[in-house]
Amino acid sequence: MTEGPSATALIGSLPVSRPFIAPEELAVRAGHSALLRLGANESAFGPAPAAVAAMRDDLARVAWYGDPESMKLREEVAARHDCAVENIVVGAGIDDLLGLAVRGYLSPGEASVCALGTYPTYAYHVTGYGGRLETVPYDDDGKVPLEKLARTAHQRGARIVYLANPDNPSGSFAARPALEAFLEELPAHTLLVLDEAYADFVDPRELLPAPINPRVVRMRTFSKAYGLAGLRVAYALAAPETIATFGKIRLQYGVSRIAQTAALASLAEPGFVAGVVREVARGREEYHAFGRELGLATLPSSANFVNFDIGTRERAEGLVAALLARAVFVRKPGAAPLDRFVRVTVGTAEERAQFGVALAAALEDVGAKAPA
Repeated sequence: MTEGPSATALIGSLPVSRPFIAPEELAVRAGHSALLRLGANESAFGPAPAAVAAMRDDLARVAWYGDPESMKLREEVAARHDCAVENIVVGAGIDDLLGLAVRGYLSPGEASVCALGTYPTYAYHVTGYGGRLETVPYDDDGKVPLEKLARTAHQRGARIVYLANPDNPSGSFAARPALEAFLEELPAHTLLVLDEAYADFVDPRELLPAPINPRVVRMRTFSKAYGLAGLRVAYALAAPETIATFGKIRLQYGVSRIAQTAALASLAEPGFVAGVVREVARGREEYHAFGRELGLATLPSSANFVNFDIGTRERAEGLVAALLARAVFVRKPGAAPLDRFVRVTVGTAEERAQFGVALAAALEDVGAKAPA
């Protein structure tokens, strides 16, 4: 048999990696027809009615390509952020935008710094494009150690520092003063890639101010509070030079027509999003209450999920498996010190009630008690 072509040396050297296993696959493995989906931080509250209507109206035009420049969406986003259209690029989710940042600003062999165990797609891009990933462990309370990140960036000559804020998977949040101080501590040549996927769940006054900073790329998504995760649509805010760099390598038709339509319509319903944010805050408090009732500590969260402290990595893994056996899909952080936690998305009131019952039963299954 003739041997086929070989992958490049870089790609051939990488291990096969699957950052995420879909709940659909997990359901099949566990013998369930469906799962209570509380593991992917999707919105349990769906898209805005205006978005659903706009998608329905646009279905007859799916034979047409979408606008490769996403001009209408960029104009609306620019107006909301008090910047120019040239400061906005639209991508197929933040995952897509992270790849553009790495390809545009990190040459093979150069260093990028992030928290150990943060959102895995970023590491996936860095290693896939030949960068060198340098990591700093989380603090034991789930906070990202900003001073250590900045110090490591200096020590390693980092071209990019990645920070999710609010953080995934911990839910911690660095408010504006801490973030501004962190930015000042970074090397002058370093680009801060600021993943703000969960920014809709915090007070906007605690975020960085509106003016564009040429040292920062801020990324926002329609996947969380807007309920459009399945459409894959997000945007980045940056200096025109950075947006132009992204434009050299981005997939021109990567964002579908329907995704653009739904995102634009979603922006016209701020009341819907505000309602989602309020319900998520209510759900987080319910989860904290579950923890108190069951003797489990929980981490403060500024996102749409809460982490429950199960005590050890082994117990946490056992609890994830026990919940899956009960048709409940959750995930857990993979790296110490957060690997003792189980992360649970805030669902609807009915889903939260179902989860509370399943959690108590699953804890009994695995004999997981409160950490000593």
